[in-house]
Amino acid sequence: MQLGDLPTRPLDALAAVALALECLPLALRRRWPLASLTLVTGGFALDQLRAYHLVTGAALALSLASTGLHLERHRRATAAATTAAYLALAAGLTLRGSDEGVTGFVTFFLLGVLAWVGGAWLRAARAGEAERRRHVADDALAAERTRLARELHDVVTHHVTAMVVQAQAARYLTATPDRLQQALDAIADTGRLATTDLRDLLHVLDPHRPAAAGAGKAPSVDDIGALVDQARRAGQPVELTQDLGATTAAGSAGLAAYRVVQEALTNALKHAHGSRTVVVVHQHEEEITVEVGTDPATAPSPAPAGAGRGLTGLRERVEALAGELSAGRRPDGGFVVRARIPRASRS
Repeated sequence: MQLGDLPTRPLDALAAVALALECLPLALRRRWPLASLTLVTGGFALDQLRAYHLVTGAALALSLASTGLHLERHRRATAAATTAAYLALAAGLTLRGSDEGVTGFVTFFLLGVLAWVGGAWLRAARAGEAERRRHVADDALAAERTRLARELHDVVTHHVTAMVVQAQAARYLTATPDRLQQALDAIADTGRLATTDLRDLLHVLDPHRPAAAGAGKAPSVDDIGALVDQARRAGQPVELTQDLGATTAAGSAGLAAYRVVQEALTNALKHAHGSRTVVVVHQHEEEITVEVGTDPATAPSPAPAGAGRGLTGLRERVEALAGELSAGRRPDGGFVVRARIPRASRS
C-alpha cells in the first residue's frame, strides 16, 4: 500500500521494524484492539515516511476494521486520535515532497473510515443478534416457568383438594368405623397418587435422574376414568359419558382434555362438594369436546376458595392449541366448563 507517492527507498533495518509493527500487533487486535491499532499505525507511518511502500501496509485497513469491531471504550477518542495522527502523517509526507494532493489524501482517509465503519456495523449487528437471542431465551424461560407452574397447579391442587374434602368428611364418620376406614383409605390413596405424580413431574425437571418404569408418561383422555373414580371416592357423585371413537388422542390435545376435566372436578370438589356432576367427553376425527357441569352447591364448601389461576391457565393451554374454552354459571345456579380442542394441534 502506497501513500504520498514518494520515490521508493531500498529496504534497510528500519524496513524490518516497519514490517514487524505492521504485522505482529494484528495478533492482539481482538484482545487489545487499541494497542494493536497504535502499533500498526506507527509501523504504517514509518513505512510511508521512509517510502518503503511495503505490501504489509494493507494491515492498517484490517486493524481499523478490527478496532471498530472489538474496541469497547473510548471509541470516539480513538477515532479522533487516529484522525489527528493521519493529518500529521499527511503533513509529514507533504513536507518530504509528496505530490499526493488533497484528493489523494482525502480518498485514502475515506477508505480508512470505511474500514472502521464496516467493523462498527459488524459490532452493532452482533450486539443486535445477541440481544435477540437473549430475548428469545428469556421468553423461552418464561414460557417454561409458566408451563411448569401450570403443571404443578394441576397436579397439586387436584390431589390436595380431594384430600382436604375427604378429611373434612371423615370428621363426621366417627360413629361408623367402616365408613371412616374407607375415607381414610381414600385419603391415603390420594396421597400416594399425589406423590407419584409429583415424582414424575420432578423427573421432567431433572432429566439426569433415573426414571421409574412408566414415569414421565403424560395423561390423556384414556385416563379420565381414573379422575372420575378419584372424585367419586372423595364423595362427589360424578356421571361420565365418554365416546373415544376408534382413534387415540395422544399428545397435547389429549393432555389438554384431561386437564380440563381435572380442573373442573377440582372446582366441583371445592365449591359444590356432594353436588351431582356430569362429565361428557367426545372424541371426533378433528377435535375433542369436553363438557363438565355441576349442579348448584347444597352446602358450604369444605375447601378454601382458589384464586382462579386454574381456569386462566387452562384457557391459555387450550387456546395455545387453537381451541376454545368457556366457563360460567348456568341459569339454575350450577357451573359448566366447555372446551373444544382441535386434534390437528396434537404433538
